[in-house]
Amino acid sequence: MFEKILIANRGEIALRVIRSCEELGIRTVAVHSTADRDSPPVRAADESVQIGPASPTRSYLNAAAVLEAAARTGAEAIHPGYGFLSEDAHFADACESSGITLIGPPAAVMARLGDKTSARATMVEAGLPLLPGSVDPLPAEDARELADGIGYPVIVKAAAGGGGRGMRVVRRSEDFVEAYQQTQATAQVLFGDGRVYVEKYLERARHVEVQVLADGRGRVIHLGERDCTMQRRHQKLVEETPAPRLPEGLAERICAAAVAGARAAGYVGVGTFEFLVQDGEFYFMEVNCRIQVEHPVTEMVTGIDLVREQIRIAAGHSLALGQDDVERRGVAIECRINAEDPEADFLPTPGVLREFVPPGGPFVRVDTHAHAGYAVPPNYDSLVAKLVVWGRDREEAIGRMRRAIGEFRIEGDRVRTTADFLRRIVDDERFRKAEHTTRLAEELVRAG
Repeated sequence: MFEKILIANRGEIALRVIRSCEELGIRTVAVHSTADRDSPPVRAADESVQIGPASPTRSYLNAAAVLEAAARTGAEAIHPGYGFLSEDAHFADACESSGITLIGPPAAVMARLGDKTSARATMVEAGLPLLPGSVDPLPAEDARELADGIGYPVIVKAAAGGGGRGMRVVRRSEDFVEAYQQTQATAQVLFGDGRVYVEKYLERARHVEVQVLADGRGRVIHLGERDCTMQRRHQKLVEETPAPRLPEGLAERICAAAVAGARAAGYVGVGTFEFLVQDGEFYFMEVNCRIQVEHPVTEMVTGIDLVREQIRIAAGHSLALGQDDVERRGVAIECRINAEDPEADFLPTPGVLREFVPPGGPFVRVDTHAHAGYAVPPNYDSLVAKLVVWGRDREEAIGRMRRAIGEFRIEGDRVRTTADFLRRIVDDERFRKAEHTTRLAEELVRAG
């Protein structure tokens, strides 16, 4: 097992990783920007290294500074969390060249799956179903001919995209070329890669993903499916497991497809395979080669510490459990509480929190780095807390979530959060009956 791990991240996920390391008896190094020098993860780690100013590009995205900090402190491994460098194949390759273990899949696997066009090609070979569309990037006019043949609406996506960025829905042929070229330009700015591809856009889809574990020795298992349908601007708001009201046998088929895809890709570590579901059919979307923001819901129903498993696999251990050992009990739901204003198109609202009192009670978990007096910075993701509840069934879990959101007290100068909007979601009859689609959040915003 590793003796020291550097956490190349910030906020709640850095604190989450530090806690699992402490339980494993592993010393930790927290890297941080000037904006985070007094943050809870920095205080909780055994050591800390300042790697740059508040700007992410000059700190948390500065691969050279992160590697230098690891070398200086004698860290044998780096845990990248989610976001930032977590799915950067170049960084993974640099870690391998430096003799430092990146806690994630090998660089070659990350490169293959991080590029959505090569990921789609790999999954086609593995027999996973894909939506009609292009596997390889095409010139704009050729792409329009393909879109015309598929039928509108279609969605144009960045090949190197992620986190809900770099995609655009097109509903008419006459709008296609301009939208295609705009998405190419956006992708180049965001990801340094202007390649895009086209696929059919499903209007009434559900978003279902599968958590997989693979140890690099041929053993691949899944920990069940999660429903991540509640989204705004293609970014998740509410996640739950198991996915409610799927047709009989569909969850098992989706989980089996995820395992087959992981084997075909040579996956190692903890990862997530994402799918769209509509009219009783499912379609592969993408692979996330990292820990997910919503991993706590899987932990709540399985009792398995996913960060611990990540670390064990990266240290060369075999999986300690097989598929038959995975037992799921009850229902877990997670709400992401962000410092955003739902009435202003979810624009971030940085500021100082005057009051921060998380809820409590049985089967309630709050993953957060925030506290009263915490200054929500403008430089990073607006996530303030993840509120997770467990219930014996979905009705009990929804009732517990409703109570917990109402109990959460977050007030701050100029700070608005998504808490009240999340309460509207869990109160909505379509959500309570599991009849919602990816468009529900948009419909609630329009309804005011």
